[in-house]
Amino acid sequence: MGKDVIVACDFPSAEATFAFLDRFTDKKLFVKIGMELFYAEGPAIVHEIKRRGHKIFLDLKLHDIPNTVKKAMAVLSGLDVDICNLHAGGSCRMMEAALEGLTRPDGTRPLLIAVTQLTSTDQETMTRDLLIERPIDEVVLHYAKNAKAAGLDGVVCSPLEAGKVHDTCGSSFLAVTPGVRFADGDVGDQKRVMTPAEAKKVGSDYIVVGRPITAAADPVAAYERCVREFVD
Repeated sequence: MGKDVIVACDFPSAEATFAFLDRFTDKKLFVKIGMELFYAEGPAIVHEIKRRGHKIFLDLKLHDIPNTVKKAMAVLSGLDVDICNLHAGGSCRMMEAALEGLTRPDGTRPLLIAVTQLTSTDQETMTRDLLIERPIDEVVLHYAKNAKAAGLDGVVCSPLEAGKVHDTCGSSFLAVTPGVRFADGDVGDQKRVMTPAEAKKVGSDYIVVGRPITAAADPVAAYERCVREFVD
């Protein structure tokens, strides 16, 4: 599976989203639809972005009891997205139930990946707020092993952990990494970050990039820079 840049379309409305996507007149993007946009516009935004030929990572980070997640994933399986996700912290049983719900009667399904620890979380936050005292790398790798055992396709992790995820779970187990910023950019609320070139070097399969592209003066140029640094 080739590397790709996923653009986080964290916009408040369909209007803002399509104003952004319309700048890419000759490109089909891999688009992340997160909670803000999905809650504002509902499934219609997924159908329209897909109709326009873009790939979709539906980033809703489900986390609930196994039966509820299974039923929710069964609904999401009808949206024809390419990737869905949930929180690995919801337990192995929850991840197994999610996979059951996401799999269609014909056996097909989107890729399913699990969020390990958010890239806005550092060791201090994890210890103080979550009472998790193990080293963050150890926690991420434990969650990744659970996700693989549950049958998932990969995890969302910081690029700092991507190489270790591959070492632990195999090269075909996906490491999808937000927390990517240009060397000359603002890290914002991210704590564990790398540049696109660094993420490529350590083994990220997909990088998720939002504001460095969507808030750029020239989003198309910023996207092309990302692709040059990460893919080419």
